[in-house]
Amino acid sequence: MEPVAAVLSGVPNGIGGLGVHSLAVITALARGETEIHALGLSCQNGFFSTDAFRVVVGHASPRLLPSWVLRYSWWRRYPGNYQFKRDCRLGYWAQKEVAQLQPSRCYVFTQVGLEVLSWARKNNIPAALDNPNGHIRHYKAVLERESRRWLKTSYRGHPTEAMIERIEEEYELADRIRVSSDWAKESLVAYGVPEKKISIIPQPLDLKRFQPCAPRKQRGGPLRVCYVGNLNLAKGVHYLLRAIRRVGPQKVSLEIVGSTGNRPTRKFFEEERKGVNVQSAPGDPVPAYHRAEVFVLPSLHDGFGFVVAEAMACGLPVIVTEDCGSASWIKDRKTGWVVPSANEEALADALSDAMRHRDELQDMGSLARSDVERLADPSCLKQLRDWVFQPEYFVGDHLHNNS
Repeated sequence: MEPVAAVLSGVPNGIGGLGVHSLAVITALARGETEIHALGLSCQNGFFSTDAFRVVVGHASPRLLPSWVLRYSWWRRYPGNYQFKRDCRLGYWAQKEVAQLQPSRCYVFTQVGLEVLSWARKNNIPAALDNPNGHIRHYKAVLERESRRWLKTSYRGHPTEAMIERIEEEYELADRIRVSSDWAKESLVAYGVPEKKISIIPQPLDLKRFQPCAPRKQRGGPLRVCYVGNLNLAKGVHYLLRAIRRVGPQKVSLEIVGSTGNRPTRKFFEEERKGVNVQSAPGDPVPAYHRAEVFVLPSLHDGFGFVVAEAMACGLPVIVTEDCGSASWIKDRKTGWVVPSANEEALADALSDAMRHRDELQDMGSLARSDVERLADPSCLKQLRDWVFQPEYFVGDHLHNNS
């Protein structure tokens, strides 16, 4: 059988939401005898040499742009240009690899898939696009709004207008688009992507790695809150910090696991965290989930939000916004709270409600765990594989049979 090519982002194995997402795709596609070529995903730690992935061939991408360029050249003021150039180089490299492989199907991620999608269209090869977030224009609008409001400057990061045009061309060239939530699909449709192209396929989760600890001790003191993720403006952590000040900084302690973002954003958060009981460091999120009583993801744009599923699997009730795809997993005031985004008052109300019902939080977390076991079980992998390998695709405006 002809090989299938999957063009991924080049992120390290399992690092961050996109890393987990990429590995889930490879795991799904490898559930059979078809030869899978993973382009741009590193083979560190012998990942693809395990027996479970005997049909997967990893193609580590060449060094695209050295990291020092972003730190010491003019690009440090325009990180969005750096990301655009890097992703274009990955896309051109992947196109050359695919042209040599001549796969029967292609599965690509946004930002890096344009060149392969163009090749697939030219050669009448079915191609699926994985879109981890909502529409790219909504994401850019959120970042521009928040940058003007809080940093008092125009937004210069990812995505640039050139990147937006690139991704919109990917939307157009893809035969089908995979998203992970109703929210993500609605976002794409709202900006004009044809609904018939879009399929919602849930994300699986490693339920052995993410599981509850021994029963949490009922302790007094501040409510223990956890956040996992980057500190960029689209994640809305500044609204969480302001919400904590509304509630009373002495009543809530916040633990952040994640990177601190670029320099302007880092300085902004250093100011916003003043007077708040907060600890911040990168690392493994599982211990933080086990120390917390409540998890909060105050995101302003999130196609799914892996960390919400992780926290629920670890037995935590969660507070999420309406602009997070995994909000649909939350049963209001039973497994958590869903609040409007960019609204510190609503976040403060949810935190206050959690404090009033502190003795019920463990039971809420237990129910959250049960829900995740049902929503993120391994059947998601089969669903994705069946979707990729089904015989009929829309290629352009015509139904294409590839059986």
